[in-house]
Amino acid sequence: MREAGRIVAVLLSELRERIRPGVTTAELDRLAAQVLAKHDATSPFYNYPNHDRGKRPFPGQICASVNEELVHGVPGKRALKEGDIIKIDCGAVYKGWIADSAWTFAVGKINPAAQRLLEVTEGALYASLKEAKAGNRTGDMAHALQHHVETHGFNVVREYVSHGVGRRLHEDPQMPNFGGPGTGSKLRKGMTIAVEPMVLSGTYKTKVLPDQWTVAAKDGKLTAHFEHTIVITDGEPEILTKLN
Repeated sequence: MREAGRIVAVLLSELRERIRPGVTTAELDRLAAQVLAKHDATSPFYNYPNHDRGKRPFPGQICASVNEELVHGVPGKRALKEGDIIKIDCGAVYKGWIADSAWTFAVGKINPAAQRLLEVTEGALYASLKEAKAGNRTGDMAHALQHHVETHGFNVVREYVSHGVGRRLHEDPQMPNFGGPGTGSKLRKGMTIAVEPMVLSGTYKTKVLPDQWTVAAKDGKLTAHFEHTIVITDGEPEILTKLN
C-alpha cells in the first residue's frame, strides 16, 4: 500500500502540472492511464460498478469534477477555463493493494471565495487527521472535520463518506463527513483509511447528473474535495499519498 500511495502521489503531481486553461478532462484522463501503466499499476475506478442496477460502470481512469461538481466526475470533452477549480480523485492498484487520494486544483488565477473554500477544505482534512490515532473513534475524526468546515461557514456532504481501503477500494469502516465525538468505529493500529472531506459553499444537498455518475451541488455553487490514504498508528497517522 505504501507503493500504491507513492504512485498516486506521483500521478496527482503529474496531473497538477498539466492543469491549465484549454486542457480537457479527457486529456487528463489519458495522462493518468499513461502514468499508471508506467508504474505497473491500474486504476481502481475504471469500470467500477454503478450501485444503481442497470447503469453503466465508471468509464474513466480518474474522477474529474469541475466547479459545482463535487465527486465522481466523468472525464470528457469539457475544456478547463481560467478561474475554474477542478477536483481530481485518483487511485492506484499495485500488486493487489489500493491507495486513493483527491485534490482540488486552481485553473490559473481563481477568485478569493474559491481560494478560501480550497483552504478550508484542505484544513478540514488535516483537522480530521489530528484525531486519527489508535483508541479514538471515527466519530472523533468526523466531528473535527465537520466543526472545522461549519465554523468557516461551509457545509459538509451528507450522502458520501470516507472509507477503509486496502484490497478493495471501499472497505469498512465508513466515516461520514459529520459525527459526534466518541461515536462510530474504534480506530486500531494498522487500519488503512481514505479520509476525504467533501465540502459545499452553499447547501449540503447534491444531485447526480445525467451521465449517471457526476455528483454536483444542487444549488450550483462551488465545491471542494481533498483526500489522503492514511495508516492508523499510536500517534500521528502515516500519510501514504502525500504530494511532493
